[in-house]
Amino acid sequence: MGESNQRLMIYSRKSRFTGRGESVENQVELCRQYIAAHYGPEEAAQAQVYEDEGFSGGSLERPQFKQMMADAKAQKPAAIVVYRLDRISRNIGDFAGLIEQLGGMGIDFVSIKEQFDTGSPMGRAMMYISSVFSQLERETIAERIRDNMHELAKTGRWLGGTTPTGYQSESVTQVTIDGKTKRACHLNPLPGELRLVELIFQKFLETGSLTQVDTFLLEKQYRTKRGNPFTRVAIRNILTNPVYLIADGEAYQYLTGRGAEVFGKPEDFDGVRGILAYNRTLQQPGKTHRLRPMEEWIVAVGRHPGIIPGAKWVQVQDRLARNRDRGYRSPRSHEALLSGLLRCGCCGDYLRPKLTGRTGADGARQYAYLCTTKERSKGSLCTMKNPNGNQLDAQVLAAIAGLDRDPAQFREQLARGRKALHGAPTVCGEELERLREEIGANSRQIQGLVAALPQASGTAAQAYILEQIEACHSREAGLNARLKELEAEAAGQDLPEEEFARLCRRLSSFRGTVEGMTIEEKRAALRHLVSRIVWDEAQAQVFLTGSKPQGEDSK
Repeated sequence: MGESNQRLMIYSRKSRFTGRGESVENQVELCRQYIAAHYGPEEAAQAQVYEDEGFSGGSLERPQFKQMMADAKAQKPAAIVVYRLDRISRNIGDFAGLIEQLGGMGIDFVSIKEQFDTGSPMGRAMMYISSVFSQLERETIAERIRDNMHELAKTGRWLGGTTPTGYQSESVTQVTIDGKTKRACHLNPLPGELRLVELIFQKFLETGSLTQVDTFLLEKQYRTKRGNPFTRVAIRNILTNPVYLIADGEAYQYLTGRGAEVFGKPEDFDGVRGILAYNRTLQQPGKTHRLRPMEEWIVAVGRHPGIIPGAKWVQVQDRLARNRDRGYRSPRSHEALLSGLLRCGCCGDYLRPKLTGRTGADGARQYAYLCTTKERSKGSLCTMKNPNGNQLDAQVLAAIAGLDRDPAQFREQLARGRKALHGAPTVCGEELERLREEIGANSRQIQGLVAALPQASGTAAQAYILEQIEACHSREAGLNARLKELEAEAAGQDLPEEEFARLCRRLSSFRGTVEGMTIEEKRAALRHLVSRIVWDEAQAQVFLTGSKPQGEDSK
């Protein structure tokens, strides 16, 4: 390789819980040594480093990898250096696309372990060959995992994780004939919670509407397993979870008819026990869990009792499918600027815009903002007065545009705000509490998966469980990062001086350009300047990004 004045980039990745492979620190050090030998010590010292720890190589959806690619597009480094090829990807499609993308930008790719360098035709060919074998290994592991799931299905075991409403997970220890200790988890019923689940199914069949079930549960002040108010998502998750389905003839016909891989014979569906569905969700680091198609499920009869007869459960699934097919979308106002920013000062929920059917003197459509909790509970849980949306939007814009008229006073106000406690403790506190609950639940899920590891030791299921642990760990890292942000915000942590100056410059340019902006541009500008707005019937408090809010009247 020739000399280059361009800075190089180093990428390292490790799946933290695999217990094998080089640490990200060692990977970086080996890459620096390589760069020093081929580009010189100065380039090695200045190389930009990107590290993803706790992420699988099966996908390119990793935060530091995406940041590196964005920086590479802007900076055009001489090369990206990795210790080993599979640190980038184990998917040949992703890998081939990446090499093509880097080649189009004139950026070389170097893998030290395999001694591959895309700067030469032979290096590119050998890299593709290696990636083919890497993907073959991954697919072989996936096939072994699925085979092992068939063995797990024979036991009707609960693999751990978040326990569904209505049940508690119990660990049972057994000593085998050869003296080995084995642990397995099973679901035991909680009668009070199961009665609530039955009520949810019944109300949905009566109304055919998730919204009406949601309103009913809010009005009666029913709570989820974690003590939170129900949402439409939580209700749908209960209605679609096969754990409540009684293993009877109708259940067997429905599951087999939809292509699920059903373990067992029709006579095993005894009309008493419930269903366990393995391989039901796809868990990827940094992403929301996604439900797999039913054709990928492995279904078994569990050891826990079911509560919803097959015919009733199928009826609910059909009704949910019809609701989706109708493609219903709630009406929204395209003129509204504060959607996603405006919060209720009474309950902390979001306010959404709703058209009134009237037009103003200027011909503009009139809309109001409605508290979501007030609307869902029909006023039983929140009585906040609806603000006039047109007026509130205009006044918030005017307030933001006028903040730079006295720059010195504005800086003083913002500096005071940075040192004060957060101005909306109910909103911030609620999110802090929710995050801590999620972190606790995620930690319990990791513990449950770790408890299942000894049983899977030496089998293909071990890799599957480790994958789930990695996903949970990644989710935990994101939750903890957000928790630190909120705790710093609540404590009034100061903005860095450069961030503070940048905020002032944004406000200064906003006043001169706001009148000529389109609706979309105004909405985007507000999201850059404002973190949230709290309405308390008398005024709206505008929370600037990264700072304490200054109250702005909304008469």
